[in-house]
Amino acid sequence: MATTEKSILNRMYFVAGCLFIFAIAVGFKLLNIQFVHGDYYKELAEESTFKHFNIPANRGNLYDSNGNLLATSVPKYDIRFDAVTVSDKDFEKQIGPLSQSLSKMLGNTSGYYSQKLRSARVNRQRYVLIARNLGYSEYMKIKDFPMFNLGTYRGGMITEQSTVREHPLGKMGERTVGYERRDENGYYTRVGLEGAFSHYLQGTDGRRLKQKIAKGQWKPISDNNEMEPKDGYDVISTIDVNIQDIAHHSLLRQLQKFEAEHGTVVVMETETGEIKAMSNLGRSEDGTYFEKRNYAVYESHEPGSTFKLMAMVAALEDKVIDTSQIIDTENGVVKFYGRSVRDSHYGGYGKISAAKAFELSSNTAFTKMITEGYKNNPSKFVDRLYSMGLNHKLGLEIKGEGSPRIPHPQDKTWNGLSLPWMAFGYGVSITPLQTLTFYNAIANDGEMVKPRFIREVRDRDKQIVKMDKEVMNPAICSVETAKKVRKMMENTVLRGTAANIYTENFSMAGKTGTCQTEYWIEPGRYIASFAGYFPAEKPKYSCIVVIHKPNKRKGYYGNIVAAPVFKDIARKIYTDTPVMDELESLDVKDEVVEDSFEKYYTKIENEKLQMPDVMGMPAMDAISLLENLGLKVKVQGKGKVKRQSIAVGQNIKNDQEINLELS
Repeated sequence: MATTEKSILNRMYFVAGCLFIFAIAVGFKLLNIQFVHGDYYKELAEESTFKHFNIPANRGNLYDSNGNLLATSVPKYDIRFDAVTVSDKDFEKQIGPLSQSLSKMLGNTSGYYSQKLRSARVNRQRYVLIARNLGYSEYMKIKDFPMFNLGTYRGGMITEQSTVREHPLGKMGERTVGYERRDENGYYTRVGLEGAFSHYLQGTDGRRLKQKIAKGQWKPISDNNEMEPKDGYDVISTIDVNIQDIAHHSLLRQLQKFEAEHGTVVVMETETGEIKAMSNLGRSEDGTYFEKRNYAVYESHEPGSTFKLMAMVAALEDKVIDTSQIIDTENGVVKFYGRSVRDSHYGGYGKISAAKAFELSSNTAFTKMITEGYKNNPSKFVDRLYSMGLNHKLGLEIKGEGSPRIPHPQDKTWNGLSLPWMAFGYGVSITPLQTLTFYNAIANDGEMVKPRFIREVRDRDKQIVKMDKEVMNPAICSVETAKKVRKMMENTVLRGTAANIYTENFSMAGKTGTCQTEYWIEPGRYIASFAGYFPAEKPKYSCIVVIHKPNKRKGYYGNIVAAPVFKDIARKIYTDTPVMDELESLDVKDEVVEDSFEKYYTKIENEKLQMPDVMGMPAMDAISLLENLGLKVKVQGKGKVKRQSIAVGQNIKNDQEINLELS
């Protein structure tokens, strides 16, 4: 018995000793925490309760060359309610007037908001959503509502601000305007002008202290930020929304007509290199078209006959041919190492001059001309192309520029077919914008300017950066050579492969291109293109149109598929761009013009009596037509005309009002 009691007593002493040691350890740890690591744990506690949040700065606005908005940042506000911080007295006094004010602004009944707020009060909710995505003016109004006007703590109003990027042009020019996005890992995707010039557009983020009120819920400590965000700079681009609209709809109509896979159009100001319009449209699975990718910048492909300009310039500069040199196209077929080169015209063109070969786009003539001129030294031909910068990227600010490929005799892949095939644009690869830059240089008498997308960067009224014309090569060729090929391009429209777009009303010059593509996968796929400038005598704008894989049954040649888009753009720009800056005399009479005007005026006067059908027309065309008829046009929406308030055929009066609904 005594032994048992002693054993129990020993166990008690042991347990008491352990508890004593544990108490000493706890005491030591508490002292250690308080006096040694106290500051660390204090900061950790504060971090779990209070946290700094970044407030994204508003990106600067992106404008076109005329001051029209292409992209802008719009602040949006979410309003929430902390039902715990409001006193009973303030809550009961203000809930009625607050509910009525919310009802007038947001649409639900005052009873709905009264019940919602009281329910939050009973359940002690601290993060109740009241309204989402309010504009700035709505936010300022709601701040003055009863109860909310008492402040963050006393009134329980919680405000969360976010910024939304809006594009007034909508889907038009979407890839050109572009965007900047950041994923969950912090990596950025930068596209178009927004991405290229983000370092100007992005501002400096602000900072705001918030307190944790529930799991995943944080409430601002005060209405003021610790550090206010600084907005980004405004960027003035070279884009002209009017020309962009023309280019977009001209390309869209042709893609739809020929059921093409995708296409691109670029319009450049000849002297300065300013890009006035760039449209890129690809077909979706349902057959509609949208800005899918920036084909003009990234897509390097075989150009086909538009490359004949480069070949002709090289041959003239190296003096291996002259424009009057006669070339026998034979029967329209010539062979190299068992492979045939054919002209699109069955039977060939007979014996023609080199200039005529360009106008008619004879593959056989160009193949014979280049092969015979450089057969003993093919490097001379390629080196000439290199000297004109055709083997280098343009160095664009917009990301994703495709790499040109001009093979050289020193390459392992060079063979006997390389030189003859290069003569008519096969075996080489170049982007539409790179092609246009070369054509623009010819229009500039040999001066190659870099394509430019922005004019200046501004901080409100203060100019920060000014972008000037950048000359890449002052002379890619002699002025004499440039004038010779310019005449050939003018004749191409006058009597050559692009004679179908000739008009007496204004002059154009250019070169057609038709190139087989993916012939190693499936025959019958083509790329139709046209590159040139206008007016032909004194170029103001250069332009390229490239359309991929049109429905062969409907057409695939460059003059049929691509050239009409070029003409349509030139025609519409001509109406806004006078060819002459000065008028020598006002006392000029032209009987033909006056007679045409009288007939047109009489016709219009008669047509004014009845309302035309403008359904389905682009807004710009419909407005122009109706205003010319003397109507006052009011527009709602954007896009094409969906509904017109005056019925077709109804009698109309001058200054009569018509409403157009767009979709």
